[in-house]
Amino acid sequence: MSAPASGTADDVYSFVDSDGVIHVTNVPQDARFRRVRKKGGNPGGLHRVVLNGKGPPLLLRRASLYDEHIRVAAERYGLPVPLLKAVMEAESNFNPSAVSDKGATGLMQLMPATARDMYVSDLYDPAQNIEGGARYLRYLHDQFGNDLVKVIAAYNAGPEAVRRAGGTVPRIRETQEYVSKVLTLYESYLKGR
Repeated sequence: MSAPASGTADDVYSFVDSDGVIHVTNVPQDARFRRVRKKGGNPGGLHRVVLNGKGPPLLLRRASLYDEHIRVAAERYGLPVPLLKAVMEAESNFNPSAVSDKGATGLMQLMPATARDMYVSDLYDPAQNIEGGARYLRYLHDQFGNDLVKVIAAYNAGPEAVRRAGGTVPRIRETQEYVSKVLTLYESYLKGR
């Protein structure tokens, strides 16, 4: 294969190989590279690579830029890593800038009052948001005797809603669907998928 025409050092090139690995460079050495940004096109140094026509490969979807924060928080609060990942995927799909209509913010979609209670000062900071979400999950585990279904329901609807429902999943469609989704994701992460 011949290399593509060389650009300037500020040009950015990328391609996705057959294993789903994204390769990005400013010095393309392979004909599969395509320019994704020209000099002066993005002054902040941040680049967005879009895979046209299909979602990211499963391996990339299950991995996260936040794995180290997740591991540390899980260890600190005695929670399984797959649970934190499942909640994070269900809540924000690993988007640290996500904000819900109700004001839940960040990777773990913390409400502002919950964030304050969990000592989170910057909801958009991934480390703080993950830490706060893990701390809140630990609190819910302690409140509901480590009953995972109640914990997940309380994370979505609030602990009072679970108590008012007699200690079961409240009859709120969103919460029932949320519990099912998180449990499915949790099982998938446990199996390494």
